[in-house]
Amino acid sequence: MKRRDFAINSVAAASLASLPLAALAQKRKDAVALAMTLEPPGLDPTAGAASAIAEIVHYNIFETLTKINSDGVVTPLLAESWEVSPDLKTYTFKLRRGVKFQNGEPFNAAAVKFSFERAAGEKSTNKDKRTFASMESVAAVDDHTVVVINKELNPDFLFLMGQATAIIVEPKSVDTNATKPVGTGPYKLETWSKGASVTLAKWPEYRSAASIKMNKATFRFISDPAAQVAALLSGDVDAFPRVAAARSLDQFKSDPRFQVIISGSRAKTIVALNNKKKPLDDVRVRRAIAAAIDRKAVIQGAADGFGVPIGSHYVPGAFGFVDTTAINPFNPDKAKALLAEAGIKTPLELSLILPPVPYARQGGEVIAAQLAKVGIVAKLQNVEWAQWLSGVYGNKNYDMTIISHVEPFDLGNFAKPGYYWNYESAKFNELYNQINNAPRAADRAKLLGDAQRLLANDAAHAFLYQPQWITVARKGLRGLWKDMPIFVNDVGALSWS
Repeated sequence: MKRRDFAINSVAAASLASLPLAALAQKRKDAVALAMTLEPPGLDPTAGAASAIAEIVHYNIFETLTKINSDGVVTPLLAESWEVSPDLKTYTFKLRRGVKFQNGEPFNAAAVKFSFERAAGEKSTNKDKRTFASMESVAAVDDHTVVVINKELNPDFLFLMGQATAIIVEPKSVDTNATKPVGTGPYKLETWSKGASVTLAKWPEYRSAASIKMNKATFRFISDPAAQVAALLSGDVDAFPRVAAARSLDQFKSDPRFQVIISGSRAKTIVALNNKKKPLDDVRVRRAIAAAIDRKAVIQGAADGFGVPIGSHYVPGAFGFVDTTAINPFNPDKAKALLAEAGIKTPLELSLILPPVPYARQGGEVIAAQLAKVGIVAKLQNVEWAQWLSGVYGNKNYDMTIISHVEPFDLGNFAKPGYYWNYESAKFNELYNQINNAPRAADRAKLLGDAQRLLANDAAHAFLYQPQWITVARKGLRGLWKDMPIFVNDVGALSWS
């Protein structure tokens, strides 16, 4: 695998050190430039699965009833309070008064009812449609009271109501939110220069505008790791959450102009397998792929060591986690034996689709080399993000792909009919139903452990690692998230010291 050298020469270093950064910070004390690896396909998080959408609009343009904070704690946002029934199925939300949408329309219970029913509707493309379809009813009791009755118990419901897929939308704006988003948040879309950047401007009529310190936020899209590091060093960007700068970390840590934050995550980086496509419909072949992969080597090659091995679609630190890495351990001899047992004649050619994120492109080379040692030829195909969303996620046209699923509570995707990885298991569906209807925490923890072990034994995917994210930012920028239970750039919380 080719490794990029991110070192800068001494002349460039001297030049950068002489920049008038103090003056720059003064000029920028009411503005911030952030960077992202991927450009979103649109700006409506209810319409697409790309996490890059929420990185720009969540809590900035669009808001939700609850807010998920850096530590994972849920606090009020558009709902100022709530009550939960003893059976944990009925939620009564008291809505914040004096809130309006950016097109002048009032925020009220009718808008909440519309948003949730739309998310559950037949034409919904919301990736969390199941959450809203599980609502038995949504009642607007009055302008400021909403009662949601769920068909089944959901212990994570308040957290889910703070995710980007649960944004409250203004009914007249829904058809154009992808390009002209209208929300209740502190920022409005100012410009979108396709392929380059998105700029948000502070909305003066926001209900607590005085508390918002940044008048402008620009999101720049930089996919190349070397260019990411250069943009930070040159001062073109003030902060780069989830930057691919592991190999330059010491340089940033030793430079007094920067702060470095290493964040925990609930993300799962996996080799997703198309479970219905031959020969991947044979569990022995899927287990062989898992056994051929050395997770620790992948973490070094794909994430420069910033990751923790996982054996199922669940991560250390999450409620109910069990260590399943021993179920499909690295064992090339076993992988060869499993392929032979399945009647596979090697070399076996399988596509390995790689989206443009560095962990996929770098990890793909490592994994292809490992698979080759057991007789599997991984045909690497580099695609852009839009191609991945349409070809892999939409049309399921793939054998294998490397992707990081970043949602904290997404085990339900394995019970979702027609999801892109084509995993179907009546046993898992029953387990997931039991998890959602177990009122006792101890019972839920046991069932979650059973679900993790089932996915590992089924080798639903080759589960790789829980990533740790790196954020590099200017020293004086405050309000950056320490941990990342969800992918959010909460611009309203940022300020310059």
